[in-house]
This record gives sequence, structure tokens and C-alpha cells, in this order.
Amino acid sequence: MIDQGRLQHLLSPRQWLVRLIFWGGTLSVGMAAVLFALGAELAQWFFHQILAISPWLPFLVTPAGLAASAWLTRNVFKGAQGSGIPQTIAALHVKDEEKLGTLLSLRIALGKMLLTFLALCCGASVGREGPTVQIGASILYSLRRFSRGTYSDDLRALIVAGGAAGVAAAFNTPLAGIVFAIEELSRTFEQRTSGLVLTAVIFAGIAAHGVLGNYAYFGKVSTSLGEGSGWLAVALCGIAGGLAGGYFSRLLVNFTGRTWKGRIGTWAREKPVAFAAACGFALACIGAMSGHHSYGTGYEEVRDIIANGDADYPAYGLFKFLATLVSYMSGIPGGLFAPSLAIGAGVGSALSHLMPSIPLGTMIVLGMAGYFAGVTQAPLTTFVIVMEMTENHAVVLPLMATALIAHGVSRVICHEPLYKALAEQFIRRLNSTRTDTETAEPK
Repeated sequence: MIDQGRLQHLLSPRQWLVRLIFWGGTLSVGMAAVLFALGAELAQWFFHQILAISPWLPFLVTPAGLAASAWLTRNVFKGAQGSGIPQTIAALHVKDEEKLGTLLSLRIALGKMLLTFLALCCGASVGREGPTVQIGASILYSLRRFSRGTYSDDLRALIVAGGAAGVAAAFNTPLAGIVFAIEELSRTFEQRTSGLVLTAVIFAGIAAHGVLGNYAYFGKVSTSLGEGSGWLAVALCGIAGGLAGGYFSRLLVNFTGRTWKGRIGTWAREKPVAFAAACGFALACIGAMSGHHSYGTGYEEVRDIIANGDADYPAYGLFKFLATLVSYMSGIPGGLFAPSLAIGAGVGSALSHLMPSIPLGTMIVLGMAGYFAGVTQAPLTTFVIVMEMTENHAVVLPLMATALIAHGVSRVICHEPLYKALAEQFIRRLNSTRTDTETAEPK
């Protein structure tokens, strides 16, 4: 016999209204991811038009664009800096709604999108996927005001669901969205959270599929590991990716934690807009040395390397590493996912020259997994997202092994996962700001 109270809850018009609002919110996350993707492509096209006019224009456009983005971030869209994933993780540990509003809001989501477009328009090495996590979390977090308290005790679940939906829609990787929610955001998978995450991923995916169709982010990479020496390639990509990713993370954590000493650290803290302009000039120099391949997300370059080899991309991984590091250090909004995968592809293609018997596609896919796991220290998310983006199920075990090796190597260099460390920095700054305000108030 059906419980009367349960039946009333299921048929309640108010509960159905709340469900419809939530479903509409998740569809909005998917559409926002689609618009973000289309806008990012347009922004990169715009920058290529600038290069077509003159290869020297980035020496003017990139410093000016990064300086403008840094100023807007600090004066108009506070809380929009960086990738967006650390802010989302930090929001899961903040109880005060006023503080939460400095990490997640529709204003920040709009700023994140617009300023990432600006960064790509001027050639910064950033991605849109990390920002989509913060945008998705902001959209679902904003639903609390329409739910009449239904989600008041479960804001954490809404934030996790929004972030997962953002990853799923941005990469067209629904399974990776769920794994990302478990490994990076929630670290647990409670019953209440699981339902919201699955629903959010499904509806966001429906919205993205409806516009962009079913596609693999980097195209289908049909390749295999081979016999014998193939597992040596796994070890090589895991160790190299872990070393490079670990050092990248350590540099970023130290820099954003304001522990850098000397003139560079002082300049970045006291003159952030001028420092961003200097980073823009450095990006233009790196771009010129790389043959203009280090700009943007790296999406087109990776697809070209997979299809045609790396003959036209000498030292691509190194130049992309430097460009991404400088872009993030400038303090502008922008993500690390796509550039990190591009760097990993560069690492894999470079290592392929040491192991010519292994297919190039295999080395690139393993390089992506190694470096990405080295940066994020999230091996589960890594192998799932690389597998789904390339539609390659023949190298699942090698991907898992590469990610695990890279994770272990990276932990030796950078003892704390990058996004967790950056999230803790956001929390400390929020707490110190509140303490300073309370101290300044007259007693």
C-alpha cells in the first residue's frame, strides 16, 4: 500500500514547480555552455584575424587586453578571476550567504563568460571549461531564491550538480561530469547529491546535444597500445606528465598564495594591472617564438597534431606550458582544462620521437592523461575525460595506469592538489576580509 504522505509529496504542485525550476536551471547550464563554446570559437577567430593583419599586432593587443581584463576583474566582476573551479570548491565549505555571493552569482557568471571571451580575443592561453563549472554552479545556486526553502539545507548539492553539469556540457562528457563531481567537488556521493547530479548532467547534456549534436571533443582517435614496449610508453608519459604537471601546479600555488618574493612578487601584488600588461607582452613573445601556436585554447593545434603529426609544431608542449603559466599568473579569468590537455598532447608528441614504434595517437592520448593528472591530481576524472573526448576505449587500462603514475609523481612535487590548494586560498582571503572588517568597525 502506498504511503499517503509520500503520495501527497509526489503529487504536490509546489514540489513539481520546484522540480520544473531545477530542470529549467540545468537546461540553462547546458545552453550557457553551448553559447560559451560558440563565443570562444568566435573569439579565437577574431584573434586569428588580428594575426592575419600583422603578426606584430599581439605585442599591442595582448598587453592591452590582459590589462583591461585585470582591471575589470578587480573593479567590476570581483570573484571572476582564475579558472572558476577553486571558487566552486571553496563555496562548498562556506556557510555564510554573503561570502557565498562573492564566489557564486549570476553577475560573476556573466563576468566570467565575458572576460574569458576578452582573454581569448587577445590571445591568452586559457580555456572555457573550468569557467563553465563556476557558471553552472552559479546558475543552480541562484535557484535557491525560487525554491522557497526546499534547497535551503542542500545548497551544497546544488553547487555540486551545477559544476558537474558544466563539465558534462562543456566537453560533451556526461560520465566525466559525474566523476568530476565525486572526485573534485564533493569527495563523497551522498544519495541526495547523486540524484541532483545525475539529473543536472542529463538535462545539461540534452541542451548541449540539441544545438551541437553528439560529437567527440578532439574527434575519434582510433589507436591502441600495442605489445611489449607499449607499457614502457605508459610509464614514460606518466612520469613526464607528473613531473611537468606537478611543477606547473607548484608554481601556480606559490604565486597565487603570494609567497613569491622579490620584485616580481611585489609588482604583482602592488600593481596588478601593470603586471597583467607585462604578462601580455610576455605572451606575445612566447607566441612569436612558437610560430603563433601557443595562443588560445590549443584545441585546433591538438586536432592538427593528432591528424598530421607535430612537424609544424616544434617544442609545442614547452611553449604552451609557458603561455598557460603566464596567462594564469596575470590574474585574468580563464580555465586550465583545455590548455592542460593541449600541453599534454605536446608532451606526448615529443615523447613519441623516443618511441617511434608506438602510434603517435596513442602517445598523444597518454600524454594528455599524464599531464592533466599531474596538474589536477584527479586520476579518475582524467582517464574518463580523455577517454570520452577521444572516443577511444581501446586504451582504457593504459590511460588509468598513466593517470595513476602521474598522480603519484605529481604528489611528490606538489603535496596538495592544485584546485584544493587554490580553494583554500580563497577561503582564507574571505575569512581575513571579514576579520579586517570587524576589526575596523567601531565598538
